[in-house]
Amino acid sequence: MKKIFSFLFTIICLQVPAQKNTTVNTQSFKQPRLVVGIVVDQMRVDYIYRYWNLLGNNGFKLLLRDGFECKNTQYNYMPTYTGPGHASIFTGTTPNIHGIIGNTWFDRKADSVIYCVTDINENCVGCDNKNGKMSPVNLLTTTVGDELRMFSSMKSKVIGVSLKDRSSIFPAGHAANAAYWFDNISGNFVSSTHYITQLPAWVVDFNNAKYPDKYLSQPWNLLYSSNQYADTVDNSIFERPYSGEAAPVFPHDLAKIKTTAGYDLIRKVPFGNTLTKDFAVATIKGEGLGADNITDLLTLSFSATDYVGHQFGTNALETEDTYLRLDRDLADLLQFLNKEFGKENILVFLTADHAALPNPEYLKAHKIPSGWTDEIAIARTIKSFLKNEYGDSSIFNKYVNDQVYLNHTKLNDKKINLVEIQSKLAEFLVGKFDIADAITAEKLNTSEFTKAPRSLTQLGYNRNRSGDIALIFEPGIIESLLGDHTGTTHGSPYNYDTQVPLLWYGWSIKQGSTTRKINITDIAPTVSTFLHIGFPSGCSGNVIEELFK
Repeated sequence: MKKIFSFLFTIICLQVPAQKNTTVNTQSFKQPRLVVGIVVDQMRVDYIYRYWNLLGNNGFKLLLRDGFECKNTQYNYMPTYTGPGHASIFTGTTPNIHGIIGNTWFDRKADSVIYCVTDINENCVGCDNKNGKMSPVNLLTTTVGDELRMFSSMKSKVIGVSLKDRSSIFPAGHAANAAYWFDNISGNFVSSTHYITQLPAWVVDFNNAKYPDKYLSQPWNLLYSSNQYADTVDNSIFERPYSGEAAPVFPHDLAKIKTTAGYDLIRKVPFGNTLTKDFAVATIKGEGLGADNITDLLTLSFSATDYVGHQFGTNALETEDTYLRLDRDLADLLQFLNKEFGKENILVFLTADHAALPNPEYLKAHKIPSGWTDEIAIARTIKSFLKNEYGDSSIFNKYVNDQVYLNHTKLNDKKINLVEIQSKLAEFLVGKFDIADAITAEKLNTSEFTKAPRSLTQLGYNRNRSGDIALIFEPGIIESLLGDHTGTTHGSPYNYDTQVPLLWYGWSIKQGSTTRKINITDIAPTVSTFLHIGFPSGCSGNVIEELFK
């Protein structure tokens, strides 16, 4: 019997084809060892070319010479502020989805204006004040860093660095190893209990070196003769002097100014960017970023450019000198990265969280349409209208971020129709205070706008956080506070605020450029594709295909 079974088994085996080797090809995919996402706060797209003659060869010019430039990169929503900008870059989506509709907004539940990264459940790590009660709790979606951490089973390191808390926290994301920002009270870089329980030894050592004291003990002089700059006029009426200065002229005596301004001054001078670069290098060394084959991410935001721009405007010696010094900081950083890892092992991108309008007084002096409007007067007029029409000005809650918030509880109590009052108030406001358009929440929630600026307003509108009416001002109009007509600001849906630089360098990036319109939300899916990881959860952007051809 055994012989019969053995014979039959042999016949069956001969008739069954041999099984193929099903082992999967183990040739591994490649990833860069370190990704560095750089954001320059308030950088206009034309600055590189305006300042070209005085730039060095190893900063912005290196990124252009050996990298890829997206020449027509645009923010595809308003408001163009710092918080929403940083959130959109690293989530790949717009405020209507990720929820960061401004640096601040009116919270109906709290009945107060809240700051975008405030988290009362967290505490400062490295300071004993409220500057560390921060987290990404208000960010509704994941970031590139979150997806990278999950992809690597939390082995990848993700760290955010900036002078501003929101510029460090939103890019780093929810699951980051840490986010560090500058505390202007202690003069130290600090973090939050959302990330860590105590500062690493390398951060303590960096803080103990007292770099802010060093940088603020020297005068701020121009790098070159003033007649070599694009804007050669010093002491312009469009600029605002530092506290204690008689006029906004070089040299700026930083040691003297610091006696009244304190450590906050480091944010408002170009050496704040140098300090940020120093801390970024210390972060890479201290955390061992890029030290192995598991990809790490450093998000790095240079904030001093924004403070200088707000104070002096886009056409000032101070602004240009700040960018020339930033160019040197970038050169130092890129040299360190190339030496430490090699260009082929790093992926770097550089962009901005928004741009800025030239000072309206400067524009008017050159016969370019521009002007100011008064946000306090707008709020006062809204109250007056509601008092006259409905007998109660208290049904108005707040005017913030170009949005009008009404008191829904009081409207219900008075049985006032919400859609009706929104419509009447919007119609009343158009044409006043240089308001070009006023869009009600009802329309933003039910209509589909396809043309700017209404479409950009809609993508910046979050149903649960935004107001009852969104205002759009005429081009060139800035809201002033207390009649201050110096410096500049941003926030509009127009090109002077929405168009920003986007440069790519390292890894598999080939030299080249594209003039195709790229949305700021296209950065995150592009980085994700380079890393072979999932897109952030709310991602609505598209991959920049030119980088892969």
